[in-house]
Amino acid sequence: MGAAAFVVVLLVAPAAAGWTALIWAIATVPALAGVGVVGWAVLERRGLAALAAGDTVEGAFEAQQRLLDDVRHELKTPITIVRGHLEMMDAADPDDVEAIRALGIAELDRMTRLIGDIDVLAAVEGGQLSTGEVDLAALTQRVFEMVGVIGDHDWRVEQGADAVIRADGDRLLQAWVQLADNAAKYSPTGTVIEIGSAVHAAGAQLWVRDHGPGIPPAVRHRIFRRFDRGTGKRHVGGSGLGLAIVDAIAKAHGGYCAVADTPGGGATFTLEIPIGTRGALPSPIRAGDVLLQREATE
Repeated sequence: MGAAAFVVVLLVAPAAAGWTALIWAIATVPALAGVGVVGWAVLERRGLAALAAGDTVEGAFEAQQRLLDDVRHELKTPITIVRGHLEMMDAADPDDVEAIRALGIAELDRMTRLIGDIDVLAAVEGGQLSTGEVDLAALTQRVFEMVGVIGDHDWRVEQGADAVIRADGDRLLQAWVQLADNAAKYSPTGTVIEIGSAVHAAGAQLWVRDHGPGIPPAVRHRIFRRFDRGTGKRHVGGSGLGLAIVDAIAKAHGGYCAVADTPGGGATFTLEIPIGTRGALPSPIRAGDVLLQREATE
């Protein structure tokens, strides 16, 4: 456009061509400099983006390789058990055949559950979330109704958040119920287990608080690893992927899962999902506090 204007000036007013050329040159230099800087910035950003994409692909490949290694290791045990019993089975003894049949079916069921959990873990780590509006009050009540039949425990809703967030409701439900199931497995029969939800400026909190043996601080860094059941009841069943799935669901939402001591004994697992307005986690009610309050009112 500048060149076209310069040609027009030359044709209409040749005497003014010198001044016009000078002005045009002065205007062109900063324009070309601006184009160069912008072009450099765009190319630089594209280069960084390509590098980040390469890192992401490499990280995903390494994560997939680790998962395959873990699965390969975990499947060796049931296969070895079934094969060993089949080789030693007395085909002429109906009782022995029936016992080996029951054992084989049980191990196959365990492998089926493992494969199902692996599918869930792969889907979540692959970012397959269905985001929508989630009513935390309704979600809290639904979780309470579902976990109320798990084990012989006194289930209670400690607090329910009156808020709507954007998240994958089904995945949050799955993670929350998994935490409740873990609490029921590791807590003594008849003890109280509380669930609750709250919101704060940076996000939402969904928690399960038990009054069992708790989790030693030394092992908390590894309880969310795949197939790592930590310490405690070694006879507790499961694929060993429960808490890994919970952690993956939290991270897929941009959050995390934290574990802390419950005052008086036990563990409190909290899902931190970065959406919402702040509310403090209520302290557990102790029998001593109830007695003091009762004495004060009498």
